[in-house]
Amino acid sequence: MNKVKVVSVMLLVLGFFQAKSQETAFKTPDKPAKCNNIKNGKFLRSDYPEEIWYMTIKGNVQTEYFNNGKDYVKSTLVFVDDCNYKAIVLEKSDKSDPIQPGMVYSNTIVETEKNLIKIQTSIEKERLEQVLIKVN
Repeated sequence: MNKVKVVSVMLLVLGFFQAKSQETAFKTPDKPAKCNNIKNGKFLRSDYPEEIWYMTIKGNVQTEYFNNGKDYVKSTLVFVDDCNYKAIVLEKSDKSDPIQPGMVYSNTIVETEKNLIKIQTSIEKERLEQVLIKVN
């Protein structure tokens, strides 16, 4: 997969990622990070409204919703340890989306604060960071 396709796929999977998460400084981060917060719930992006992107995690199934919930990407989660996990794409609704079943994303929770979770995602040699807000 060439670099342009990899970047496009990562942008879609991460809900049209922007570098704004880099600007989100946690004032009083949890020590140690509360990585188990990612294992269940509904999550929003700190820089996008829910209509554009939100994610749910139930058990080991992560579903990212786009386009007012009309489109989705479903992945299974495999936890390496409390703060590191892989998301393996199982299915998607939008046939034109370049994300393909079988793609694997490595995720590391780098920091938490209350209901905020900063995650670093890697695929191949690309790395992106985002901040999620756990809403329930």
